[in-house]
Amino acid sequence: MARYFEKISFEQFKKDVCDDKKLYDAYSIPRRSTKESAGYDFESVIDFTLAPGEVKKIPLGIKIHMNSGDVMFLLVRSSQGFKYNVRMCNQVGIFEMDYCDNPTNEGHAWIRLQNHGEQDYVVHRGDKICQAIFTKFLTVDNEDEIQDERIGGIGSTGA
Repeated sequence: MARYFEKISFEQFKKDVCDDKKLYDAYSIPRRSTKESAGYDFESVIDFTLAPGEVKKIPLGIKIHMNSGDVMFLLVRSSQGFKYNVRMCNQVGIFEMDYCDNPTNEGHAWIRLQNHGEQDYVVHRGDKICQAIFTKFLTVDNEDEIQDERIGGIGSTGA
């Protein structure tokens, strides 16, 4: 197996974002900014503004491939919270291996941001808006074998 980022298909992009092939071709795959960076920076695929108190769901245009036993945490960048008081609504996004290529949304990753600050938070296409960190996870030794498989996107394994 392999761990990597991939753009969602243009067909999924048209459903979730817009029918603009130039925009689709222009956005970047997440990457680390320095050789010692733990986080892979996601850049915004769209321009948007968050007014104080506003909440917005933002498409990332990316699906995440990973190995069995991996988990990816999606987090705001430190500067977003520290400088602007902008946060992810769920604080930490958790992506497991079986979210990728699910039949509901192709594994398209999204974030939902809220502006807790006192001024507009303006984001331009290409601005860094969140970061992802991969790590291994552990399970308990006495767990019954699980047969269930993911069949959908966000929230598909329960409420």
